[in-house]
Amino acid sequence: MHRSVQERNDTTSPTDNGPTHRPEAAKRHPTLFRAIRRRRNPPLRRSDITVTDERAVRRAVKAASLGNAMEWFDFGIYAYLAGTIGRVFFPSGNETVQLLSSFATFAVAFLVRPLGGMVFGPMGDKIGRKKVLALTMILMAIGTAAIGMLPTYAAVGFWAPVLLILFRLLQGFSTGGEYGGASTFIAEYAPDRRRGYFGSFLELGTLAGYTGAATLVVALTAWLGSDTMDAWGWRIPFLVAGPLGVVGIYLRLKLDDTPAYLKLGEGGVRVSDAANRVETTARGDLAKIFRQHWRPLVLCITLVGAYNITDYMLLSYMPTYLSDELHYSETHGLLILVATMVLLMLIINQVGRLNDRYGRKPLLMTGMLGFLILSAPAFLLVRQGSLVAVSAGMLMLGLSLVCLLGTMSAALPAMFPTSVRYGSLSVGYNLSASLFGGTTPLVITALIGATGSEMMPAYYAMAAALVGVIAVAFMKETARQPLEGSPPSVQTHEEAAEMVHAQAPTPKF
Repeated sequence: MHRSVQERNDTTSPTDNGPTHRPEAAKRHPTLFRAIRRRRNPPLRRSDITVTDERAVRRAVKAASLGNAMEWFDFGIYAYLAGTIGRVFFPSGNETVQLLSSFATFAVAFLVRPLGGMVFGPMGDKIGRKKVLALTMILMAIGTAAIGMLPTYAAVGFWAPVLLILFRLLQGFSTGGEYGGASTFIAEYAPDRRRGYFGSFLELGTLAGYTGAATLVVALTAWLGSDTMDAWGWRIPFLVAGPLGVVGIYLRLKLDDTPAYLKLGEGGVRVSDAANRVETTARGDLAKIFRQHWRPLVLCITLVGAYNITDYMLLSYMPTYLSDELHYSETHGLLILVATMVLLMLIINQVGRLNDRYGRKPLLMTGMLGFLILSAPAFLLVRQGSLVAVSAGMLMLGLSLVCLLGTMSAALPAMFPTSVRYGSLSVGYNLSASLFGGTTPLVITALIGATGSEMMPAYYAMAAALVGVIAVAFMKETARQPLEGSPPSVQTHEEAAEMVHAQAPTPKF
């Protein structure tokens, strides 16, 4: 029997790409609609499912996390030597101006992070994740070691800050390809049901890098004294970064690329649409990212902006706040931060397990609401000045932050399909980090100077958290689900068999 034109219009979209959401058509033609849905979404076959190798997953997580730790060790050194950098590379005079100059140079690196993301992200979608991650490691190690060899303002005058900015730009450019690549790498290796747990190791690496940088700066300052640190001791942490970078490069080059990426590139294999809806042309096309994936891109930028402001406020700016506003010694403030970060390192993997069990959104919402509600009480405690009060305030902020740290590296890669995941995440993450993350110390310092209020960091974090709450509300829950554009990933053959069996049609008698 021939269908009428109206019936055909009811069952197909204007471009004939599939059924539209017209309930009246579905009611008239239930069998037809079931057949169309089954053709477009055939049941999974066993060959469609990736069974992960536990040892390979752990090697991948280790390489990505250790590389990330070394990358953020390099970046953290500058943040924790901000006061020294100001005195060494900028003209003597007003200490606040020197500090602002140092933080402005810190922020400069973030200006080129979007450019790095736009270069390295699509490159990672074209030539593979591991090659680009090794390249970013090389560039960061070169930039950091070069800063350790720069002449001071007293030696060459104007050229000292110029050269400092040049190598900070190289650091920022390389970092533009780091987070998007490392989080993509772990997310694509991990089984679907444990992506949060394995992803949390990436931010464990971030905390380890920051902790290592802060610990080294504290130890050198205690051993050499402030005058010697200003004279030449500040160079040591930067020079240490060179050998560490070689270790990171070695670890990353030893690995195979991710199963999801390799599956995407198999020209002779095509898994079912239910398992692998990917585009096989123009991988990493920036125009495609902005044109076709702008909605998740905007959500990513908003979410990362809120996250970065709270992150950099606590992990980068807080030691300076303690020393400049509360007149703590630089060593004392760093020690409190180190203790806070060590505690976060001890619990971050448990946060990863929790978001695998309960979902990404509940943990992210907990962290954002924590900053929204607890920032003001935390800073009131910090302003009391005693060790117990400062530690309690830092702990309140740290526990809010760890809910974000332990969840973001699993939540963000799941926003984008495999074919453009590295590029989209690198662009979105670094645009947001450039606008909001790296500018956080500079903005807070300027706000305190303009208003005279020492509560400005709390108010800034609360405003960011409010935006974050709205962003989380608009997120889709992705816990325990396959990454978009990738086949399902499981831990065992038994789990794969159960998944296939669950989708098999129920026999009718």
